[in-house]
Amino acid sequence: MKTIKNQGITLIELIIVISIIGILAVALGFEFSGWMGGYRVESQTKEMYVDLMNARARAMQRNRTHFVRLNDSTSYSIYEDDSDGTNKVPDGDGTLQLGTGSSADTELPTFHRTVEYNLDWNNNAITSPIRLTFNTRGLATTLGSLSIFVDRDGDDKKDVDPDYDCIVISATRINMGNLNDKGTTSRADDECIAK
Repeated sequence: MKTIKNQGITLIELIIVISIIGILAVALGFEFSGWMGGYRVESQTKEMYVDLMNARARAMQRNRTHFVRLNDSTSYSIYEDDSDGTNKVPDGDGTLQLGTGSSADTELPTFHRTVEYNLDWNNNAITSPIRLTFNTRGLATTLGSLSIFVDRDGDDKKDVDPDYDCIVISATRINMGNLNDKGTTSRADDECIAK
């Protein structure tokens, strides 16, 4: 009876195993980076949703108009209407007064946010400030949708597909949703489908 000795692995077997591991590592690396991008977009969307809901609830609770100012595509602030443009008054005047001191509305210090991904208002880049208003009953007077459209390669298609990447603001509701690609060449044609 002959005994077979296990003399180890050959160089060819070792090269094949290393090649397979390399291919799997590259494939999983791309998948992981796509997953992380989607997670970050969804996280930013949820944070904005919470801030908008807080502004709305605070307007009802304090019986004062609150403003969410989209400063540009990378930041937003929340203000409480407590000035008439000259002095601090109990109920404000319904107009956002910027600046400092008693002639300006109070910017809530914990709600000045800078965002990682650029914001779009109604699927267009924000080039000048946009003011969202929540009155004392919590009703929104500026209606539309905020969205995060990530296109790193310039093909006008989303590079990440998170569960939530837009927020629909109606008079009585604020809902998170997902941008629906209508298949046109312009992303401005996409619509936010609330979930």
